[in-house]
Amino acid sequence: MLGMKNIWIAGLLLAMFALPTLAAAQKDKEQEPTAWLHFLVIKDDNGKPVRNAAVIMHPVNTTGKQGKGGMELKTDLDGKTDFDGIPYGKLRVQVLASGYQTYGDDFDVNKPNMDFTIKLKRPQGQFSVYEDRPKDSPPPKDPPPADKKPD
Repeated sequence: MLGMKNIWIAGLLLAMFALPTLAAAQKDKEQEPTAWLHFLVIKDDNGKPVRNAAVIMHPVNTTGKQGKGGMELKTDLDGKTDFDGIPYGKLRVQVLASGYQTYGDDFDVNKPNMDFTIKLKRPQGQFSVYEDRPKDSPPPKDPPPADKKPD
């Protein structure tokens, strides 16, 4: 029984020293400045809002790597969404919406209120040598015959 009592006392002492450290770390975290971010997602071609677009935010560390965690918001009927409580620093924003190209960029969150207008583009067509081209574009180079190697 003596061994069990010593383990219990050691655990109690460890908890007494760890709790103030945790509380101090939490207090510092609460004192960090945070921002309220406002997003407006619109169509690039006509400026109309994109509803139900996913706005995904990830923290970015000092080396430019995406940190763990993140948050996803959805736009409303007016193409708007917002979030309060984002810590200052680098933030990677991605926007996904059905029928549009994926948008992505990194931003420096450094003010208490920040507004972002994101214009989504329709997917671009692929270039094909089989389709008609404008007269001023040069014709594609013909590939070398199969029995000859290129210069």
